[in-house]
Amino acid sequence: MKSDDWFQTADSSEDYASALYQRTEELYRVPDSTPDDEGLIEGPVLILRDIVVFPHMIAPIFIVPGSNLLAIQDAQYNFQTVIALVQSDPEVDEPRPGDFLPIGVEMAVGRLLSMPDGNSSALVQGRRRVEVVEFTQLEPYYRVRARPIYEPVEVDRTIDALMRTTRDLFDRCVQLDRSLPEEAHLFSLNINEPGWLADMVATAISFPFRDRQSLLMLPDPTERLKRVNRLLAQELDVLELEDEIQNKVQSEVDRSQREFYLREQMKAIQTELGEGDIWIREINDLRQKIEQAKLPEEAMAQAIKEIERLSQMPPMSPEVAIIRSYLDWILELPWTQATEDNLDVRHAAKILDQYHYGLGKAKDRILEYIAVRSLKPKKLKQPILCFVGPPGTGKTSLGRSIAEALGRKFVRVSLGGVRDEAEIRGHRRTYIGALPGRIIQTMRRAKTINPLFMLDEIDKLGSDFRGDPSSALLEVLDPEQNFAFSDHYLELAYDLSQVMFITTANTLGTIPPALLDRMEVLEFPGYIEEEKLEIARRFLIPRQMEESGLADEEITFLDQAVRKIIREYTYEAGVRNLEREIGRICRKIARLKSENRPRPVRIGQHAVEKFLGPAQYFQTEAERQDEVGVATAIAWTENGGEIMPVEVLILEGKGNLQITGQVGDVMQESAQAALSYVKSRSHSLNIDNGIYERTDIHIHIPEGAIPKDGPSAGITIATALISALTGRPVRKEVGMTGEITLRGRVLPIGGVREKVLAAHRAGLKTVILPERNLKDLIDVPKKVRDDLAIVAVSHMDQIIDVALHPHAAEGKPVRQKRSASQKTTEAKGDERTVPGDQAN
Repeated sequence: MKSDDWFQTADSSEDYASALYQRTEELYRVPDSTPDDEGLIEGPVLILRDIVVFPHMIAPIFIVPGSNLLAIQDAQYNFQTVIALVQSDPEVDEPRPGDFLPIGVEMAVGRLLSMPDGNSSALVQGRRRVEVVEFTQLEPYYRVRARPIYEPVEVDRTIDALMRTTRDLFDRCVQLDRSLPEEAHLFSLNINEPGWLADMVATAISFPFRDRQSLLMLPDPTERLKRVNRLLAQELDVLELEDEIQNKVQSEVDRSQREFYLREQMKAIQTELGEGDIWIREINDLRQKIEQAKLPEEAMAQAIKEIERLSQMPPMSPEVAIIRSYLDWILELPWTQATEDNLDVRHAAKILDQYHYGLGKAKDRILEYIAVRSLKPKKLKQPILCFVGPPGTGKTSLGRSIAEALGRKFVRVSLGGVRDEAEIRGHRRTYIGALPGRIIQTMRRAKTINPLFMLDEIDKLGSDFRGDPSSALLEVLDPEQNFAFSDHYLELAYDLSQVMFITTANTLGTIPPALLDRMEVLEFPGYIEEEKLEIARRFLIPRQMEESGLADEEITFLDQAVRKIIREYTYEAGVRNLEREIGRICRKIARLKSENRPRPVRIGQHAVEKFLGPAQYFQTEAERQDEVGVATAIAWTENGGEIMPVEVLILEGKGNLQITGQVGDVMQESAQAALSYVKSRSHSLNIDNGIYERTDIHIHIPEGAIPKDGPSAGITIATALISALTGRPVRKEVGMTGEITLRGRVLPIGGVREKVLAAHRAGLKTVILPERNLKDLIDVPKKVRDDLAIVAVSHMDQIIDVALHPHAAEGKPVRQKRSASQKTTEAKGDERTVPGDQAN
């Protein structure tokens, strides 16, 4: 129903007015239902889906064949009113008794008129509000018993003031809303009942359906008037804003039309006088733009020089397009336009923590920069940062968050595969189709002189006969030079000193030293399991649920389920595959939901296996018993820490040393150093020196298909050698990492945080670390430090008593005689496979 359906204008035809009058008269002839002894009335139900008809109001309705048509026919046959009930949710196609508002409207229905599409239409008039008591019939249409609601008509001072306010607000709305006829306000002046006035205004103004429902549910006229006043005030604000916008648009149109008219007159006059020349006008327009642009002195001089050259050329000269394009680039570049930095450190910290978990060092560096700028705002030197880390660790997304925290524009250029120096510096204008390089192009897109500029994948720059783009970046990323960056196309000094450059890389090995020296490197280590769990809980699960069309409360991922996905279905430093696996589960649940099939509410380990299938990866577990010749090393990988068993067998032979498991040169040298140390301590370890000449030593690092390298397995290899040669079992709960020298000194290694957490996950109880690595434990969670016994060592002699049992295992005496050494051929290593990792 339209807001003005119950009014007719003076332009209506006489026939239409006569027909409408007759149909309205029919409505007034239908009497109200008479209450019974209990004060209730009964009648058929007219279901209103998305409209509300208020008492005293007349409105057209459209009826499709069905229950509504049967209800109206029954009411007209018995010459009685119907009870209109409004659906709570208009989207419900087949409403049940509980789907209606408890308050309806008794209304009279006029004569039905057939429509061309087979439906019908009729005029209805609301009579009074009624409260539904019970449904007395459900088929083929509803019938209800309802109690009429009688409204007081006394008007005191408060109600009179409310009515005056309502009329004033309604009058202003009528003046601003072109869809309302002026007679609407006059009609409201003749209404003396507060409830009737509120219902009339609610019918005239196009309030939202929910607001109309709430007004219908208010039987108290005073409260209804107050609610209508609030809605009128909101509607008036919108109408005033629309009127203001319309006036502005109209004034602009009028001004444009006036300018067009004057220009056409001027054009005609110039044509008559022979003075009109489009080319001259274009030259003058360009000269005016150059004068208005706030260009630096050098750029201004070059632009004026080029415009003078252009003015002396014929319009059809081939060089005209080149000069025009050059001038357009100069005019469109931001030379002085800058955004104001938000130097609120707390705001920046909140933004960074809102979108990223962890990455403490990178966040601290940004907050330090903001703090320094807040203390010294005129400092123009910008940091050149390089985010280095495995894929999926948040390098690019952190750059966006930094730009948002600072209030700067964010622009990004991917350098992967770039091999031409001209991609950075541009081509000279002597070439056909020459353009500036990517740096200048991106600055034009940024439209400010101080954006946050991200150079992505800087480690993947190439070089060939066309030049070395990394050399071209030396000037861009040098704070001492980039205030006057020279592009081959512009040949003007362009200031990049206010740009905050951030580069990203997966490795530093391919970045030239000169370029690397200009950047401050911030390493993004791979996320550990605990960090991945928190990231999944805060970001990944909510995002995937939203993308899959699932509400937050529909499913819950248990922590053990997320851990299972991390350990058995992903093997990565970042969280991209983790998000993909979570998305797979959400999509499968969304499919079950769309098919109305049973679906889990709590996602546990069993549900993960059901949705994702068998595990794809298997983590190494700690040894189940103390064994001779098997020691547990702790390795670092890009994907986190892992434990890595080291197996040693003593075989009858000729004194050869063999090491297998696809180990690198550094690890082979560590094994040789470990063996040399053991030989030097044979006497103190009670090992027969002759055993080395009549036996072969085989060292194996399981899962030989995975390359392994690094010196940090040195003390582990030495421990396994001592165990195999002395028969003393290695304690199963001890893991270790550290580099060994020929003198037995233990040197520090890297990746301590990942290694200690891997040992804790694997169930080890004691971790042996180099003494100089104790400082790195500050990055390890306190709970992990409390659960593990951290043993700091500086010499190999300190490890023997901690890692080995004091006596040889039963049946494995100390190998001092040949007969004893022959028994070593029966020793067997642990054949369980482990994920292949590099040991640092």
